[in-house]
Amino acid sequence: MIRGRVWKFGDNISTDHIAPGRYFHLRNNLEELAKHVLEDAMEDFAKKVQKGDIIVAGKNFGLGSSREHAARIIKIAGVSCIVAKSFARIFYRNAINVGLPVIELKEVDEINQGDELEIDLENGVLKNLTTGKEYRFTPIPKFLLEILKEDGIVNYLKKHGSFPKV
Repeated sequence: MIRGRVWKFGDNISTDHIAPGRYFHLRNNLEELAKHVLEDAMEDFAKKVQKGDIIVAGKNFGLGSSREHAARIIKIAGVSCIVAKSFARIFYRNAINVGLPVIELKEVDEINQGDELEIDLENGVLKNLTTGKEYRFTPIPKFLLEILKEDGIVNYLKKHGSFPKV
């Protein structure tokens, strides 16, 4: 179960918004790069985000280049999950690979900045504890949940020696 406070973003948040190119020299120091995560989309996000917080966004979150560090620095910043109307496919998979849950939900417009959410990945249920509304989403497939439970694909492979069965 995931529980956290919402940070709300709009449509088309790109990997350039997530990991601004002017900090590309920090790509080998992800802790330092995480101090600038999403600052081009919300200036004070990196300074105010807290461990367990949840990003809620519109369509096409993570579009752009295939920078794996974009998903990594969101996780390093403390975000526990991203909920969006849709994701760029490569970002979606990069997020899973680094152990960051991502959920597609059509009703993100009904969720507001600062709302408290509770998310059940296995059963596909998102509860807005602030408004009392409950939403259903397609549960994350079992093999991806296994990767998330191990905190990413690398840890999964180290522990199990092979990829999860689909």
